[in-house]
Amino acid sequence: MDEKYIKLIADKLGIREIQVKNTAFLFSQGATVPFISRYRKEATGTLNEVQVAQIKDEIKRFEDLDKRKASIIESIEKQEKMTPELHKAIDDAVDITVLEDLYLPYKQKKKTRATMAKEKGLEPLATLILTQKNFNPLTDAEKFINDKVANIDEALQGARDIIAETINENVEARNRIRNLFNREAIITSRLVKGKEEEGQKFRDYFEYDEKLSRIPAHRLMAMMRGANEGILKVGIAPDEQNAIEILNRTFVKSKGEVGRQIQMAAEDSYKRLMQPSIETEFNNLAKEKADQEAISVFAENLRNLLLASPLGKKRILALDPGFRTGCKLVCLNEQGNLLHNEAIYPHSGTKEAFEAMKKVTTLVEQYKIDVIAIGNGTASRETERFVKKIRFNKDINVYMVNESGASIYSASEVAREEFPNYDITVRGAVSIGRRLLDPLAELVKIDPKSIGVGQYQHDVNQTKLKESLDDVVVSCVNQVGVNVNTASKHLLTYVSGLGPTLAKNIVDYRTENGPFTNRNQLKKVPRMGEKAFEQCAGFLRIDNPDNPLDNSAVHPEKYYIVNKMAEDLKCTVSDLMADASLRKKIDIKKYADDKTGIPTLTDIMSELEKPGRDPRGVFNPPSFEQNVEKITDLKEGMELTGIVTNVTNFGAFVDLGVHVSGLIHVSQLGGTRKNPVNPSSVLKINQPVKVKVISLDIDRNRIGLGLVK
Repeated sequence: MDEKYIKLIADKLGIREIQVKNTAFLFSQGATVPFISRYRKEATGTLNEVQVAQIKDEIKRFEDLDKRKASIIESIEKQEKMTPELHKAIDDAVDITVLEDLYLPYKQKKKTRATMAKEKGLEPLATLILTQKNFNPLTDAEKFINDKVANIDEALQGARDIIAETINENVEARNRIRNLFNREAIITSRLVKGKEEEGQKFRDYFEYDEKLSRIPAHRLMAMMRGANEGILKVGIAPDEQNAIEILNRTFVKSKGEVGRQIQMAAEDSYKRLMQPSIETEFNNLAKEKADQEAISVFAENLRNLLLASPLGKKRILALDPGFRTGCKLVCLNEQGNLLHNEAIYPHSGTKEAFEAMKKVTTLVEQYKIDVIAIGNGTASRETERFVKKIRFNKDINVYMVNESGASIYSASEVAREEFPNYDITVRGAVSIGRRLLDPLAELVKIDPKSIGVGQYQHDVNQTKLKESLDDVVVSCVNQVGVNVNTASKHLLTYVSGLGPTLAKNIVDYRTENGPFTNRNQLKKVPRMGEKAFEQCAGFLRIDNPDNPLDNSAVHPEKYYIVNKMAEDLKCTVSDLMADASLRKKIDIKKYADDKTGIPTLTDIMSELEKPGRDPRGVFNPPSFEQNVEKITDLKEGMELTGIVTNVTNFGAFVDLGVHVSGLIHVSQLGGTRKNPVNPSSVLKINQPVKVKVISLDIDRNRIGLGLVK
């Protein structure tokens, strides 16, 4: 990688150049972000996962820049207009805007007013005017009247068109106007005539102005959505006279008629060429920034959702509730395998409710059920009330499960592959139950965009959104680790170094040969090469393995160190992992070598203390007020317990168990209008919160909440 790029990345991220250089080399060797951040700390100088991912993004940005440079150089060389100075300027460019400005004069254009004027032979007149010598352009313009140019006015107009394009392509002028946009640009939004009734949801922006540098991402996205739907007309520009004055100061060096001609050309250049061009540029930059904020919000929400604490290995009866069509019921074992399914009708009359009660009681006993999971959709609270009336012969906990995206899963190819002989209602109920067992293992099967978190997800750059969300899934899966003997093919796909083919091969291998008993057996999986094994081994766990380290995050390449520790203490590795007093005797400095430093040794000791520790914490189920089941049960001033279901830049949504989420607006979280609090710094998805109802609009299904501290 070019040294100048390494320095730029290091400066931007506030890290050392050697850290960037080593990380870039690891990426070039096929290493992944989770592997580098977890197992190559000595090489990176202990960069964390976020920093490693940032380096990856910057490398990609500069790779794209180099591809664009190559394309531009090829284009200019074909025109035979390349000079050593221009080639060097292109090579030295480290910003796409600078690069495109350099290319602008050579860009193949459609027929423009300037090109037509040149075809009429008016370029010498334009060049003469630009010299700004003391002459009368009206007199000189007469010399250019011919069969293509009717009169003096047409000659001068053509010359001005050429000058206007020259001004527009001037790098210094464009940068001065950009600086003005940066300082003073206002974004304006106006209602498109005749769209008032159709565009009521955008009424806040029918007549709206705000400084571009200060507008929050969610307001910008709302305006742009309104523009895309044809409701609003959105513009970005500074004061026009200020911009024209900058161009006049830059280009007008003489008085009289020559100066007047250049002033006219400069004004035309700004209004017709430069302002629309730079407005588009700033529109794209603002959109890109807003997209990044929205994507970051989505990614953070997804991370918190995926890292929700699992219930653990329990036998589950899961209910997908409904009124008219009944409740689909499934029984699952500790691994989430389907044991039984049927429908019950607890809301269809007294007789049906009694039969449903008997059926649930029987199934709880028959399948030794530990807990009951209920999807939080239609009829959820009524179904919860029904279940809690049943007297079981042991304590059975009842949990409400967020079913957002379950219907997407049930109709997906993944679900059809898992349950080819069952319909979508069964698959949906299974998904609800499995989400309680292990949210991460189940949610990775669903397109993250369908999970129902984030803001303006359909308006942002879809490619960048997918890349970001996929990175979050990969990060979470590898942070938690995966049981190679129970993980689905889909979950294994996200493990560092694997992918769809190797994930399938692992599942096929264990189906044919039985469960893995040690990590080395992974090398027998078809297409599992040394590099893939290196990348994935530390993230795959094996229950009851031949070697206890195989159920830990210690990488096989470092087993020799743990074996040496045990040998020095005259004990087994199992003893070392079980006995804290033995571990206290270890001086990790003694085990440092040219491949392993203190950061990795510290990680190894932490893993020996709590091998295979799940970072997701203790399961903490949501609970709702028992007598509040619908929005009409709410009253202003009422204090309730809820669970955060979505966090956006403008506030957080809270499930109160009434089928309509309430909003804690950002203004309720502290700060000021100019400097509001970032909601994600206060609240997280799945966080239980106590709230107060501060406003109710039952007709519009809107609940305003305040946070009770």
